Amino acid sequence: MRLRFLVPLLLIIPIAPAQAAPAYLFPIAGCEANYARAHHDYAATDILTKAGCKFVAPIDGVVDEVNRVDLWKSPPNLGIDRGGLYVSIIGVDGVRYYGSHLRTIPASIQPGVAVKAGRLLGTVGSTGSARGTAPHLHFGISWPTPADIWWVRRGEVLPWKYLDAWRKGKDLSPVKEVAARKVKRGEIPAEPNK
Repeated sequence: MRLRFLVPLLLIIPIAPAQAAPAYLFPIAGCEANYARAHHDYAATDILTKAGCKFVAPIDGVVDEVNRVDLWKSPPNLGIDRGGLYVSIIGVDGVRYYGSHLRTIPASIQPGVAVKAGRLLGTVGSTGSARGTAPHLHFGISWPTPADIWWVRRGEVLPWKYLDAWRKGKDLSPVKEVAARKVKRGEIPAEPNK
């Protein structure tokens, strides 16, 4: 008796190399948005879009701060209250990402909660010192500081070049620029004039 061994025919199918999803995402999802390359008085960007548009985590991270109560009044126009409703996260890259003037914040967004890039952090509005203005997301990039150091939280490096890259699906990290700015200004720089 002869044994026949059947050799399976292997099909070789070319497979495209695996590509990881971008680490960074544009922080507005599902809506058109515009922004400038400058901001008044300090390094941040106001992203103009419709009220109610989604503010999403631009990177995986952990929720740092959440403010659900709009305490801003003019006068006295206190800097710590200007953001109205806001959320900040500390990204896996060690950078803080801050969005303010929000209309709503999901109940599930609490300090210490881990978030993936793209997770809903809030919806765009006009709270805080943005009352009476067009809805927008004030977007700031900085290093982590204690909660009362609002002048760092609001933004230390201009975000526009990162936003340009993230909108195109490209990973551009602000880590080096944030670190250089922190060295130049100090971990907790003096509070600016009110």
